[in-house]
Amino acid sequence: MFNLTSIVNKFRLSYLVFAVLLCATFVSIFLYAEVRMEQELVKGRLLQQLELSQEKEGEQSVYIASPGIKIYHYDKAPLSLQTLATETVQEISVTINTEEGKTKTKLHFFNYKKNKQDYILTYLEDTEMVMENYPVLAIFEHLEDIFADALKIAVILSLLIAAIFSHLSSKQITKPLLSLKQAVETDHQNLTQLTHLPSEVGVLARAIDDKNHKLAQYLKREQLFTGDVSHELRTPLTIILGASEVLAAQLGDNSRLSEFTDRISNTAKETSEIISALLLLSRNPEQLDTPQTSINTIAMNEVTRLKYLLKYKPVTCTVVAEQNYVAAVRPELLKMALGNLIKNAFQYTDDGEVIVTIDAEKITVTDTGLGIPKIMMPLLYERFERLDHKSTGDQSDNESKNQSASHEYSSSDVEGTGLGLSIVQRIMTHMDWQLTHQANETGGSTFSIYYK
Repeated sequence: MFNLTSIVNKFRLSYLVFAVLLCATFVSIFLYAEVRMEQELVKGRLLQQLELSQEKEGEQSVYIASPGIKIYHYDKAPLSLQTLATETVQEISVTINTEEGKTKTKLHFFNYKKNKQDYILTYLEDTEMVMENYPVLAIFEHLEDIFADALKIAVILSLLIAAIFSHLSSKQITKPLLSLKQAVETDHQNLTQLTHLPSEVGVLARAIDDKNHKLAQYLKREQLFTGDVSHELRTPLTIILGASEVLAAQLGDNSRLSEFTDRISNTAKETSEIISALLLLSRNPEQLDTPQTSINTIAMNEVTRLKYLLKYKPVTCTVVAEQNYVAAVRPELLKMALGNLIKNAFQYTDDGEVIVTIDAEKITVTDTGLGIPKIMMPLLYERFERLDHKSTGDQSDNESKNQSASHEYSSSDVEGTGLGLSIVQRIMTHMDWQLTHQANETGGSTFSIYYK
């Protein structure tokens, strides 16, 4: 299929259009020259015949000469010719009776004034031309056919040559672009070789090389920043974790205070795992090993870890799985992604249930919570976007309607930064998995992680 978005096809089409326009120009010039020459030859022949007829026959109202020449006094000419005739030779199609029957031919005529007398001179083309009467016109009629055939052949050859030349030249023009494409896709060395070219391809190669250099520096700074922050955070986390263990040992049987030390210890461990996951995200997916990880185990652990969010809510949580499912993935990344979805479900569900379903293709987290309003859907995976809209009483009617609608989706005192779904989406992209969202008919949301 011919694709106009291709540079090669655009180049070829431009060549063909140029060839067609050039041929049309030459054909127009030829046809114009042919008409003008024929008009002048016919005019000269008829004026010559008028002189001969007047010398031979004297003044007559109508002169008839062979072949096909008839000269009228203006007032004796047919009314149709009187209406159409001008000083320029014209032609009209007419039908005449011959021995073979009715035949279509052309009638040439023009108006001529001589000695204060107007004449209409006409010439009817015939299949036979007497060479002795006016050989130039006869020769022209013959050459006209020859030139017409030659012009047809020239047009066809011009279009054919244009097609062949456009095909060959387009390859030569796009060859540097293909080399640039290959250099960008392969390695930096080939691209560096193209930057020395003086052509437009060299300019483009230098721009791409400069952009690649800036991106490499940016990625290096980001990796260094992630590594430095992770390294610096591990030390205080280790201290917090050790201090919580010492404090828990000293508390003894004080269950109320032990609950807080457990929270401190669990949070420190969770933060350490998050740091490990973020470090993994900063590396290329090809550099990560992907062991066979039990999805059921991670789901159960995350539900247990986050159960404290449902402590004062009439909400139940169920993990549904027919068997133990595994996937080739880093457990830290799966833990962070699934943990964020379960955490959101727990936080934004005030009544009902949360169901985590695992099968051979996907993991789904379904809740009966607040759901997500349509106005938030375009920003679903944007950073720092949260369901925390509040309605106010000093707004216009339209704003009040929008805010009151948003208020139905609000959850009171929900902590967070609005980064959860953004991180989950980033993890999905990193692992080449897919995250989808679907609103439940009875309220709430269903998030699905497709890993196959």
